[in-house]
Amino acid sequence: MKRRWIAATAVAAAVTLLTACSGQSDDASGESGEKVTLTYANWSEDQTPAMQQIADEFQKANPNITIKVQTLPWTEYWSTLQVGAAGGTAPDAFWMLADHFREYAKGGQLLDLSDTVKSNNIDVSAYPKAVSDSYTYDGKLFALPKDFDTNGIWYNKALFDAAGVKYPDDTWTWQDAQEAAKKLTDPAKGVWGIAAPIDGQGGFYNTILQAGGSIINADGSASDFGSPAGVEGLKFWTDLQAAKASPTLEQLSDTEAVSMFENQKVAMYFSGAYWALRFHNDAALKGKVDVAPLPQGVKRATVTSGIGNAGYAGSKHPAELKKFLAFLGGTKAAEIQAATGTVLPAYKGTQQPWLDSMPEYHLKVFIDAIDYSVPLPVAGNASEWQGLAAQYLGPAWSGKKSVQDAANEYQAAVDKVLAKK
Repeated sequence: MKRRWIAATAVAAAVTLLTACSGQSDDASGESGEKVTLTYANWSEDQTPAMQQIADEFQKANPNITIKVQTLPWTEYWSTLQVGAAGGTAPDAFWMLADHFREYAKGGQLLDLSDTVKSNNIDVSAYPKAVSDSYTYDGKLFALPKDFDTNGIWYNKALFDAAGVKYPDDTWTWQDAQEAAKKLTDPAKGVWGIAAPIDGQGGFYNTILQAGGSIINADGSASDFGSPAGVEGLKFWTDLQAAKASPTLEQLSDTEAVSMFENQKVAMYFSGAYWALRFHNDAALKGKVDVAPLPQGVKRATVTSGIGNAGYAGSKHPAELKKFLAFLGGTKAAEIQAATGTVLPAYKGTQQPWLDSMPEYHLKVFIDAIDYSVPLPVAGNASEWQGLAAQYLGPAWSGKKSVQDAANEYQAAVDKVLAKK
C-alpha cells in the first residue's frame, strides 16, 4: 500500500469533513445513558459494509451510542488523521497501522486500553503476538488487533495458461518465479510477468528475510539493507526490472500494481490476504485468480502485520469509546469480518468462515505462512524511514545506480532516522 501526503488544501477540507461529522454531545459522560455519537474512521471502501454491520451490531446492545462509520481515501487518511489528532478534531475510533503507531502513542494521542482489556476480560493471547506487540508502547496497549496478514503470490491463471507456464506452488524458488515472470511477459499484448514496485511489505522485506538477512536489528538501532543478504533481497526485484518482466517504476506510479493485476496486465503480484475480497468481487477476474505461497530463497519468510482499532485520547466520550473498542476487539466483530469475507480476522478461532467465504482461492496459504512469518519492522519513526525507500532505491530499480550503492545510501538514511529516537 502506498503512503502519500496530500496537499494542504485537501488536508483542510478533510479536517472540515471530520469536524462536521463528529456530531458529539458535550454533556454526555461515561455510562450515564445519555445519547452520544462516536465516529469510526477507516480507509477501505471494500471493508466499509462490514464495518457498518459491526457498528449496527454494537448499537443493538447499546442504543444510547450511535456509531458513524467514515471512509476516507487512502491518499488522504493519514494526513487527515495527523492534522485531526493535533487539532482536536480526530475521529473517536480509527484504524491504525503498526508503522504509524509509535508516533501517535509517543504524542499522547491514543487512548490507553490497558484498563479496558482488564475490565472486559479481553484475552490478548487470542491475537497473533506479533500484531498485539506492535501496538504496545511503554508497556501499554493502545490498539486492539482487528486483522492480520501475511504475503503470497496472487496469480492470474488465464495468463499462465496462455503462456503455457505451470502455476506457482509451495516448491517454487526465486529462480522459478523469475523464469516464470520472463516467460509470462508478452510486450505485444501489453502483459508483464510480475509487478515489481518498490514495496517493502509485499516485496523486498520478504526477499531480504528469505536471503537470510534482517531489515532492522534487534534493538532497533540500525538497518541491514547494505549487507550481502540485504543486497541479494533487493536484487530479486531489480533483476526483474532489468529483464523488463515488470512495468517500469514510472508505469507503476501512474497505475498501482494491484490495479495492473486487476486489469490483467501483470500475471503475478506479491501481496497480502487483504486483497482477496476485492478480487472476489471483480467479475472480470472470476475463475482466473488464485494464490500460492511466496517463493523460497535460502529459507521461507514473510512479514506479518495487521490493522489495529485505536481510540483518540481527546475524545469527549472516552467511556463509550472504550466500550466500542472492546467490542471491535472481540469475537462478534471478528466473526462478522470472517463471514462476510472482508479480511482475515485477528481473533483466534474465527478465521475458518473467512476461508469458507471464498472457496475458489487457496487462502489457507496466508494462515500457513504464520509459521515462518516475521513481524513487520516498525522501529523508530517507521513511516519516515519507509518513506525514503523510493528516493534511495529508485535509482537501483531503474538501473541508474548499482544495487549495492543504493542499498548503502538507503541504509545510512534509515540509520539516521533511527538515531533520532
